[in-house]
Amino acid sequence: MTTDTATAVRFTGATDSQGFPAAAAWEIAPALRFDADWQRKNPDALRETEVRLLWTPEMFYLRFRARYRAITVFPDSEANGRRDRLWDRDVAEAFLQPDSSELRRYREFEISPNGFWIDLDIAPGENRDLQSGLKSRVRINDDKKLWIAELSIPMKSLVERFDPTAIWRVNFYRVEGAAEPRFYSAWRPTHTPEPNFHVPEAFGRMIFVESPASGTSKQASLH
Repeated sequence: MTTDTATAVRFTGATDSQGFPAAAAWEIAPALRFDADWQRKNPDALRETEVRLLWTPEMFYLRFRARYRAITVFPDSEANGRRDRLWDRDVAEAFLQPDSSELRRYREFEISPNGFWIDLDIAPGENRDLQSGLKSRVRINDDKKLWIAELSIPMKSLVERFDPTAIWRVNFYRVEGAAEPRFYSAWRPTHTPEPNFHVPEAFGRMIFVESPASGTSKQASLH
């Protein structure tokens, strides 16, 4: 898999009682992994992030598997788990841009190790609550220093009509640390002088495929 293309694989099984794919289903999706900072410097294997993506016409599923050195989280949130300024503590982030004709408009999703979340509609001069209706769940394995977060996002919050042949623009990030200098890592580096994830020019691509095998041929056709 090329380093600039993420592949979301169609999920065809039944979801579990919480509305998420079973653990084995995630293995059909190719893994993206990154552990370097936003300038693609200072790699840290003990802070590696793995991303896997699944889809149905109705839902977009995303899983972060995050290794950590330490965890810093907010102690409080809204009743539904939403937390403003979540990025001021440890988070994993996904920026999704279904329509690249509007370069400065995209959706931002963040999840923390204790399950708090925020979803935003980003556009020039405004950051408003997306109110996507997402579901999330998180678990922490202290022995392995690993936290795993899953997001289930309604497609209708992302696009008016989902087209599996479309190519989206995307990027994925992590933030870890209680105080500066914090560790800001990125799948596609933004190369800004200071940490900045809001650089849509640096986004990679995301394709939707029916199976892992069809993803290989579809990626090849992009190059």
